[in-house]
Amino acid sequence: MPTVSSDLLDGVRAAGPLQLGIAPFGLVAGVAAVEQGLSVAHALGFSSLVFAGASQLAMIELLGADAPLAIVVGTAVVINLRTMMYSASIAPYFRDLTARSKALASYLLTDQAYAVSIARYGRDGETDRFAYYVGAGASLWLVWQVTTVAGALLGSGLPPEWGFDFAAPLVFLALLVPTLKDRASGASCLVGGLVATGVVVAGVPFHLDIIVAAVVGVLAGLGVESLGGDA
Repeated sequence: MPTVSSDLLDGVRAAGPLQLGIAPFGLVAGVAAVEQGLSVAHALGFSSLVFAGASQLAMIELLGADAPLAIVVGTAVVINLRTMMYSASIAPYFRDLTARSKALASYLLTDQAYAVSIARYGRDGETDRFAYYVGAGASLWLVWQVTTVAGALLGSGLPPEWGFDFAAPLVFLALLVPTLKDRASGASCLVGGLVATGVVVAGVPFHLDIIVAAVVGVLAGLGVESLGGDA
């Protein structure tokens, strides 16, 4: 009888705490889908195909407003441009995988799966990297689909005072804090955060504010590192 890889289970466990933020976010996505006229089946199909929280919500809103399909798809692509940076960063670890495995890895690529995997790869060279990544990514995918369906079934019955808007920021904070290990990473976080939340990128079109903030944050971190900010 085949055994489950211990590294795969480690990936599932690493993603576990993040599910507390993913679950309410998925509920919001499900509620938003049915409020825009999608059936439960359509909500599940949409969630399975797109599998991207922020862009998924943006697409649902645009579809509900009868926006042209090109605008809907273009908006999703722009919002997810950050995954290109994730992909470039994690690609060297997956260089020897088959095309099918790489396709699966690309489908499961999320902020959370990337963050927990990169953190593990950096401190443990013996990890079965693909198994660990799939464990994290697939468990996140499963919780997202289940909670999206739950939100779609509950529909607008979820009380607005529950305030699910807190979910996404908490997830990203949980990912961010463990990476702040030196002055360079701290400077990158601080500058990127200030740019993203300030007036600097307020007028940037096409939802490119996050991309601009990320680039500026990386440059700030590189600048501090070049000045000896690793301590």
